[in-house]
Amino acid sequence: MFLADTLVQLAYDPGIKPNEGGLPGLNVLKEVIGSVNLFGIIAVVGALAVSAGVWAWGHHTGGHQAEATGKKGVLVSAGAALLLGAANGVVAFFSTLGTQVH
Repeated sequence: MFLADTLVQLAYDPGIKPNEGGLPGLNVLKEVIGSVNLFGIIAVVGALAVSAGVWAWGHHTGGHQAEATGKKGVLVSAGAALLLGAANGVVAFFSTLGTQVH
């Protein structure tokens, strides 16, 4: 009987749900995170421009290592832009998925 009691305790639902107005300063935190996201997107634009320049320079000068590094930088910048732009959707998707776990 002791094992069954332990399993019931492990399956206990504490009933905690996200609360929009639970903490003071939540609006300020949202503004700060939004600004950090915008800063990241602007930095990615710069990284993409530099990487594209390195790629072009490496291609035209025959520098295969520079060309490969430029290509890698363009792909990493594009991936970072994708993740920064989709951050809200990704978090919302997994948060909703997490609420369905019982």
